[in-house]
Amino acid sequence: MKNKKTLVLGATAKPEKYAYKAISLLVEKGHSVLAIGQNAGEVAGIKIQTKAIPLKNIDTVTLYLNPARQREYYNYIIEAKPKRVVFNPGTENPEFYQLLELNNIKVEVACTLVLLTINQY
Repeated sequence: MKNKKTLVLGATAKPEKYAYKAISLLVEKGHSVLAIGQNAGEVAGIKIQTKAIPLKNIDTVTLYLNPARQREYYNYIIEAKPKRVVFNPGTENPEFYQLLELNNIKVEVACTLVLLTINQY
């Protein structure tokens, strides 16, 4: 499987949260991971940043933010030019889908954990 450099947006160091589980499984499956969250912390050796960081060669952005909290990241994500953005359950956002598609970024409404588990990531 190819390493897909992934930004986890909405990252958290709380083990019961899906964003935490996604970071752990991405690392376990050999993907490079960047993480941005409200609070600093660390998951599977990945430091959670609390501010936007420079992005280069991002394959996937996986969202764990509700639609209202996504707005502040619209331009940031579009400027990073990822190949796709994964909208995990609870993050669905038709307004953002349109912006991404206008910028030739693939929209995937899916669960990162499921995609990784069934080797469809």
